[in-house]
Amino acid sequence: MIIVATAESAEQALTDATMHCPRRGCAGTLARWGYGLRRRVRGLDSGAVDVRPRRARCGECGATQILLPAALQPRRADTTDVIGTALARKAAGLGYRRIAAALGRSPSTVRRWCRRARDRRHLNWLWQRGAQELIQLDADAFNQLTTTGNLLRDALTILAAAAWWTRQRLGIAEPPWSLIGLYTRGRLLAPPG
Repeated sequence: MIIVATAESAEQALTDATMHCPRRGCAGTLARWGYGLRRRVRGLDSGAVDVRPRRARCGECGATQILLPAALQPRRADTTDVIGTALARKAAGLGYRRIAAALGRSPSTVRRWCRRARDRRHLNWLWQRGAQELIQLDADAFNQLTTTGNLLRDALTILAAAAWWTRQRLGIAEPPWSLIGLYTRGRLLAPPG
């Protein structure tokens, strides 16, 4: 699976033959290879949206990849902004029931997200991804951030700062949560287990 900024940018990269195979040792380029399964994804304000991500195949090794826009999370029925908003509210101290009521999601779903947001190793990885992006954009902004002792809050803060600086410096109009989904490679939540 490859996380792309937008479906349109992926289509353009496939047309231009500039998207390379991510498999180690393969130097092939990816070409269109149909679509993945259609699924319904719930957004924050827009309601449910049907998505059908593009599939691509390497001309050299034959491996196929799903090209998933950063606004979506792999194997999730909610968009990155819904999950990110829930995590931000958790970092602010709200409980899963209040978050679920505010977002219109089931408490069991939000509780599962909140539990996945406690994995220290994953939270450190999120923080490092945000730090790498922010340092590339503005090292002084990185130096001005202070830690709070709450790993989730610190990780989301540095990711949000990187998204803000990306929008300011590069003039990118993508929503902040989509940029965060791109930085985290679609892994805003820790994997199960």
